[in-house]
Amino acid sequence: MAVSQLFSTPLWQSQLEDPVLLEALAHSCHSLAAEDRAGQRWARDHRYRGYTSYASLNDLPARDPAFAALARWLVKQAGAFAGATHLDLAGRKPRLDSLWVNILKPGGAHSGHIHPRSIISGTLYVEVPTGAGAIRFEDPRLPMFMHAPPRLASAPEPLRSFVTVAPAPGLLLLWESWLRHEVLPGSTRSERVSISFNFA
Repeated sequence: MAVSQLFSTPLWQSQLEDPVLLEALAHSCHSLAAEDRAGQRWARDHRYRGYTSYASLNDLPARDPAFAALARWLVKQAGAFAGATHLDLAGRKPRLDSLWVNILKPGGAHSGHIHPRSIISGTLYVEVPTGAGAIRFEDPRLPMFMHAPPRLASAPEPLRSFVTVAPAPGLLLLWESWLRHEVLPGSTRSERVSISFNFA
């Protein structure tokens, strides 16, 4: 008798090994948060605890060399992820479709969501204070579980209903855009800075 694992859900983890670029990105993120009135207004109107350029700026790689360098690196990472997960893109490469800054204040969180109209989504963590909120991924089969008993706390990661990943500076996470995820509230007293993006 044997047990096979079916329908795996891939999560790509990589590290940005360029401290100069990471520092430049941090500076750019804080500058945007201070100057982007439309982004500040959107965050306030939508009760986002902090700042995001999600709905205000769609040209960060064109306006800032640090974001341009990041975009080039992300395109390589997304291509490698697509290959590793055997995505059939009909000979095409993933195209960076959107990229935005997130600065969460202490206690900030982001409820569960997916990224429609995209194939690969992800986050690069730029500044992560101790106690910053983690990202949590949800088993996409969860709505179908009906009367399934919960998993033991000791269950291996592939069998858990939720998998939590602690953020760290320079950590890159990529996943398929249909995968539901959320940012949990942290216990930090400082801001958590990240850059999120979608590939079409």
